[in-house]
Amino acid sequence: MSTLTTPGSAVTAGPGPSSRSRKRDRPRKRAGAVRKWTEIVIFMTPALVLFLGFVIFPVVLAAVYSFFNLPAAFRWNQLDADHFVGFANYVRALTTPEFLKAIGNNFFILIGSLLIQGPIAIGIALLLNRKLRGRSVFRLMIFVPYVLAEVIAGLSWKLLLQPNGGVNAVLDAVGLGFLKHNWLADPSIALWTVFFILTWKYIGFAILLMLAGLQGVPEELSEAASIDGATWWQVQRYITIPLLAPTIRIWAFLSIIGSLQVFDMVWVTVTPSVRGLATETMATYMVQQGQFAGQPGYGSAIAVILFFISLVIALIYQRFALRRDLEGAVTKGVR
Repeated sequence: MSTLTTPGSAVTAGPGPSSRSRKRDRPRKRAGAVRKWTEIVIFMTPALVLFLGFVIFPVVLAAVYSFFNLPAAFRWNQLDADHFVGFANYVRALTTPEFLKAIGNNFFILIGSLLIQGPIAIGIALLLNRKLRGRSVFRLMIFVPYVLAEVIAGLSWKLLLQPNGGVNAVLDAVGLGFLKHNWLADPSIALWTVFFILTWKYIGFAILLMLAGLQGVPEELSEAASIDGATWWQVQRYITIPLLAPTIRIWAFLSIIGSLQVFDMVWVTVTPSVRGLATETMATYMVQQGQFAGQPGYGSAIAVILFFISLVIALIYQRFALRRDLEGAVTKGVR
């Protein structure tokens, strides 16, 4: 509104130009907001449908099945009071020695990955980050196992580790025949053999991740430390590795979740009889009981327990280990 002022009185005139322009802009802003939300809905709907249908719905369905004692081939109408068992499947799982051993095997792989794969990956990444002849070829050779499908890699190692396979033949050829073993059939070493195969398969990803993290370490800091008389090892210990810590924490998180959910390599390489004695994991035990033993309710309870363990560990790790990284990555709104 514009105002005309005269001595002793004030006369209010009609709407000024700025007021009329604001009124004209309101429909435009409203149309822009509608268009923005329409685009968001259009692009989000397919991904949201897939996420709900293939992630959330199966998790909820498994949780429902876990409260029932269902036959192998069941129908929806069998989810009734006659088949309802409450938490009996969970009690059975947590008191079954085979499943408790499977949990222990998962944590063995988890701890081994952090304590063995991690230092090896960091050491090789530090070496490959230096100017070496043929560095690109070494990087390619190390990463090739990771891009192989788990089934192909598992079957290849299963053939190589047979009593008459390539590994024992090489040991014979170099005069180390006394080390020959039935690597995948002896329960005392089968889990270590599987862990070796997993390390061979996934250490390439760890090395690649560490190399990517090393590209963010400023060379000026290393050069300044070298000028001050620091050795190569001192530079890595006091400068490079501390600056690589965020990448190490991310790799550790991925390794922990992968170790808890390992399935393919164990299922493909080890026979069921040996797997039940030495190398069973939560995922293989779930499939064995839920599908092949004809106990979908019990198998669903195992799936829920696996999901719960992974979720709790992920939340704890995020709260205490990734908190600094997440705080630096999240942008807070300006007030």
